[in-house]
Amino acid sequence: MGNRCTLQRRTAVVKGHGKKQRAKKRAARTGASHASAAAGTTHNHPTPDTDLFTGMLPHVDGWEANHDLATRLVSAAWAGCHPCQASLSRKVLADRATLAGLAGACYLNPLGAGVQHSAAVSPVTRAWAAKAHGKAFSADAEAALRAVAEMSEDEAKELLEDTLDHWAGVSLAALGLGDRLTDAPPSQPPGEAMDRFREAGINVITLDDLDLELPDDIDGVAHYSVLLARTVLPDGRPFPMLSLECETAGAGIEDLRRRTDWQSWDGRKMPALDITWRVRADIATRSLRCLAQVDTEGWDIEPRLWDANETVSLPEHWWDLLDRAQHVLVAGPLKGAPDESGLTRAADSGELLAVIARVSFS
Repeated sequence: MGNRCTLQRRTAVVKGHGKKQRAKKRAARTGASHASAAAGTTHNHPTPDTDLFTGMLPHVDGWEANHDLATRLVSAAWAGCHPCQASLSRKVLADRATLAGLAGACYLNPLGAGVQHSAAVSPVTRAWAAKAHGKAFSADAEAALRAVAEMSEDEAKELLEDTLDHWAGVSLAALGLGDRLTDAPPSQPPGEAMDRFREAGINVITLDDLDLELPDDIDGVAHYSVLLARTVLPDGRPFPMLSLECETAGAGIEDLRRRTDWQSWDGRKMPALDITWRVRADIATRSLRCLAQVDTEGWDIEPRLWDANETVSLPEHWWDLLDRAQHVLVAGPLKGAPDESGLTRAADSGELLAVIARVSFS
């Protein structure tokens, strides 16, 4: 299953096109017109608690990001508030540790590898990402983060603009901060496709057709278990993955659609990153604790999608992979799947949802 998963890379075709794309994104992000900004029109926009960014921004000991400042700036980008972005951007440019943290969260992890080939960001950001990607929370992170302090004012501005463009496109609806989402195919139920197969005389069996005699839900809540897996990024590096397996009768595709906004996944293109979904890991025991979505104040939304019933130390190679990637691909649901073939069947039948979740270590 793993080798079917690929990322789409954007490659530079026309230099001018890249500049136009960056200009469009920045115009959409800043929102307010020059006239309204100059007039000082009063405004309000949601601001999540700083805990939303806890554990997300790479840092160097003794040179750490200001989480409150980072939260307020990103919130202004989400709200399309130009006056706040302008004033807060000046503060972030003066606080290079915060700029490095915000940029590092976007570009240092393995998911940011494609930016070094993208015409949608500035040459400054491409060059920095080429040297820095994949080094978040690693021993090599310090040099990459401190390089931001050595940038000129103009270079730092370019990096900050690209970073805000990135954050402005993160899943705002899940955070309750508006509907300015990047274009993505909606999650589509497989019913129509299945009906067409049946009309053509093809016998189709879906996961919900299987009578697996799962136990009843506990306290009316569907329960899942997780299976360790891994996939491969375009450059050949492995990437951690969790499969959700149904544990109770109410667990399944409809339950996941109701409790998440994950997209349908065919097992080929990487699903979207949603920073509100967290896989929590315990450092002392090297184990997974839960899979949860966080609200605007950084609290887990109850009931969580998955909680560990017991502490089980992960295999060393999988823990090391998790530590390097800082993200996990989560896909489901599966019912009675003895191996990864169940994941393939679910993807081929349109009954698989997926998301890229962040890992929170504690």
